Parts: sequence; C-alpha cells; structure tokens
Amino acid sequence: MTTQRVLPQSKESLLQNYNKRLKDDIRSILDNFTEIIKTAKVEDETQVFRATQAEQDHYEMHVRAANIVRAGESLMKLVSDLKQFLILNDFPSVNEAISLRNQQLRTLQEECDKKLISLRDEIAIDLYELEEEYYSSSCGQWDGVELPLCEAFHRRDSWGSPETTSDLSHANPEDSDQLGTQESMHGSSTSEQS
Repeated sequence: MTTQRVLPQSKESLLQNYNKRLKDDIRSILDNFTEIIKTAKVEDETQVFRATQAEQDHYEMHVRAANIVRAGESLMKLVSDLKQFLILNDFPSVNEAISLRNQQLRTLQEECDKKLISLRDEIAIDLYELEEEYYSSSCGQWDGVELPLCEAFHRRDSWGSPETTSDLSHANPEDSDQLGTQESMHGSSTSEQS
C-alpha cells in the first residue's frame, strides 16, 4: 500500500487548477467536434436560402475548428506545465536519483581502490625480486658496502664516460683520490672474477 503525500495548499490548488483546465479543454474539443458534425448534415428547405445557409455553416465550422485548435494548444501547454511542476517539485525522485548515482560512484571508487592495491602489491613483489637479484650480484656491492640501486647505476654509468676523466682534473684532490681508489677496487674485483 502506498502512502499518499500531503501537498501544501498552494500545490494542491495548482493541481486542482490543472485538473479543471484539462476537463475544460477536453469538453471544448468534444463539444466543437459534435457541433461540426451536426452542421455537416444537409437539412430540408428552411426560411434561409441554401447558399446563405451554406456560407453560415462554413463560417461556423471555421470558428469551431479554431476552438478545437485552441483547446489542443491549451492541452499542450498544460502538459508542459505539468512536466515543469514535476521537475521542480518532485524532490523524492530527485533525491533517489542522486543517492543512486552516489552509490554507483562509490562502487566504482571501491573497484578502483582494489585494482590500485593489487597493482601496488604486484609492483612491490617485483621490486623486491629485482632488489634481491641486484644485491646478490657483484654490481650491487662496492667496497663492501651495499649501495642503493639508483646510486649504483649512476656511478656505474660514470665509470667509462669521458666526462668523468675530464672532470677528474677539475675536481678536488680528495674526490679524485677517493674515485681512483674506488675504480682500482672495481678493477681488481673484475680481474678476480675473470
């Protein structure tokens, strides 16, 4: 059983006005159409000449047809007013649509969060395996100290570059001594492996 909402007085009177307009327009269409049909009958001789009667009937049909068109336009305006009234005053359905859309977006957010978490876990596992492989190899050890992955690659790239040798003459003597010691350590470790 559905419970009917109690409308404020202004809305109630507005809906009654819409109902009255609907009944009046339908009655106008029906009455005018009935009169047009009656006018179409050919009657016996009357006191008015047949040509005059035909002209009068023709004019009456035009007026009644115009009344039917006016009532139809009024009904179309009534439909438009009802749609506007429904859009502006149907708060429960608007709230229901908003809550439904909110629920859909929350579901989508949860799915995205789950995918991001699984992607994070997969990347963490792969990164762990790469670090294990790197630190277990000879590249990951330098002078007995394990270097972070990015720093080791930067130093490894700078070993054979000509910029390093030209920069050695401009560098501080302490830095060049340290770099030379590291290069000699690296060279000795590579010769031991071969």
